[in-house]
Amino acid sequence: MIRKSGYRFFRKDHAQSKSKSGMTKSSRSGAFSTMIFRLLAMACAIAFLVPASGQTPDLKTIAKQSGTPDIPGLKMVWLSPWGDVAKAHPWKNIIVHQTEGPAGSARGGAAEQHKNPTRRGVMVWVETDGTVYWAVSDDLVPTHTDGADRNDNKYIDNSKTYHQVNKDTSIGVEFAGNYPDVAKPVTQAQIDAWKVLVKVLRARYDIPLDHVYAHNWIDFKDARYCEGCALATLAREWGE
Repeated sequence: MIRKSGYRFFRKDHAQSKSKSGMTKSSRSGAFSTMIFRLLAMACAIAFLVPASGQTPDLKTIAKQSGTPDIPGLKMVWLSPWGDVAKAHPWKNIIVHQTEGPAGSARGGAAEQHKNPTRRGVMVWVETDGTVYWAVSDDLVPTHTDGADRNDNKYIDNSKTYHQVNKDTSIGVEFAGNYPDVAKPVTQAQIDAWKVLVKVLRARYDIPLDHVYAHNWIDFKDARYCEGCALATLAREWGE
């Protein structure tokens, strides 16, 4: 009897223990499921919010900023930061120049321009490695072009440029590297930089696409090559 009773007691105790153990596993399973659900909910919320808050502004938005913004696709060296675009000079055109200087000369040219903003030169300089130097505040007017004296319609209709597309209306961009061979083409790095830069300039100052000019298109220049023609043509072909 005692053994039987003891046996029955043992079985009863074992059943109670098993029941308690089963409840614990169930509770743990439920807690784990809840935790997973919450983690998934948090991940979905983060995935939804991050693109909206962390998205890089487009070029048109960046172009209207002040200071020294990071511009995707450009390595910018800011010798002069952007001011309030509303106070910038009323630029209407972009003229592409080539310095006829060696590789590495854009940095020095930009530095000298920065020291004396209205000297012979331009606002923006582009090195052979694609580095862009912003040398002059955009409310100042550097001295460039020869007065837009070309009127032979050789490249474009000069009735719209003659004595109009000059330093007072036009941003100048200098590309270094065509020395000693003036006909040497610009580098791929310069082309890549130009593709972004021309869009930024046009967006910042609301310049139409057909107001991007090569220096040779608006002035009588060196007969050995067409200064700025390849880059200006590319800008127009790339379009908006």
